[in-house]
Amino acid sequence: MTEKSTAGQAVGRFAPSPSGYLHLGNLLSALLAWLDIRSLGGEMVFRLEDLDPARSDPAFAEAMAEDLRWLGLDWDRGWPQDPGYAQSERTALYEEAFQTLKEQGLAYPCWCSRSKRLAAASAPHPGEQEADLGCRCSRMSQAEREALLKAGRNPAWKLNSPDQDIRINDGHYGLFIQNPAREAGDCIIRRSDGVYAYQLAVSVDDMRMGITRVVRGRDLLASAPRQKWLIETLGGRAPDYCHSPLLTGDKGKLSKRLGSLNTRTLRQERRAEDVVGELAFLCGLRDRREAVSAKELIPEFSWEKVTKEDIAV
Repeated sequence: MTEKSTAGQAVGRFAPSPSGYLHLGNLLSALLAWLDIRSLGGEMVFRLEDLDPARSDPAFAEAMAEDLRWLGLDWDRGWPQDPGYAQSERTALYEEAFQTLKEQGLAYPCWCSRSKRLAAASAPHPGEQEADLGCRCSRMSQAEREALLKAGRNPAWKLNSPDQDIRINDGHYGLFIQNPAREAGDCIIRRSDGVYAYQLAVSVDDMRMGITRVVRGRDLLASAPRQKWLIETLGGRAPDYCHSPLLTGDKGKLSKRLGSLNTRTLRQERRAEDVVGELAFLCGLRDRREAVSAKELIPEFSWEKVTKEDIAV
């Protein structure tokens, strides 16, 4: 498996979770990520974020790859043609990083609510990023912890978030400053069932795969400071982050969970060029609705054209 790119080359990534078909909002994020890296002459990676076995389905993964190709978005390395680009294959790498954090005193066992622990394997959705401040598990005595373990209660593990201001110079939204300990709280990095959590896995993967450009929806901007800190703490170099506006509907952000308009429906009704043209118009890359291929947009791509406001559809 080749994870690193040629020195100095820009490297971006698609990183979907195979929990459903791609929806229109996913396609916008994927298109912007692809245009960003192709306009820089860089390399695109496809990574499958299938950490949670209960939410992942190989059939959805295959459909995602097929739908991205249908839209004209290709990649240079990654899933499914290269081994080791699905998170379910990378547990040993997460274990190594986890042990490093434990050795540095940056992780502690936690016995808090089961629902939060189960959700931690996936990228956070709206309503799942509330600050988890002051977790009492971090202040437990060794005797208390041993009693819980003796009672057969397996803990999750949380990150001791840094009590410092971390600056993100987002390529689209500008300067974002967050103190993770005071504003975000301690996040889960390993669930009680041994599944590694999103925040740790995505940081390890971006570092090990040599990702230099992360383009994704702005709902994940609040995760960028702790991911940057994790990567640097583990000895890597954090990528540049560039967050994009969200497509919203009657129920808020479009989501696979909400059954939002997906590629299965789109492909029955429209051509790929029509969908790309619609997305380009909605986000501001073009001033009118017209069919266009993704490749045709590369020479004219600029983040200055892309709206910062969320887009109602």
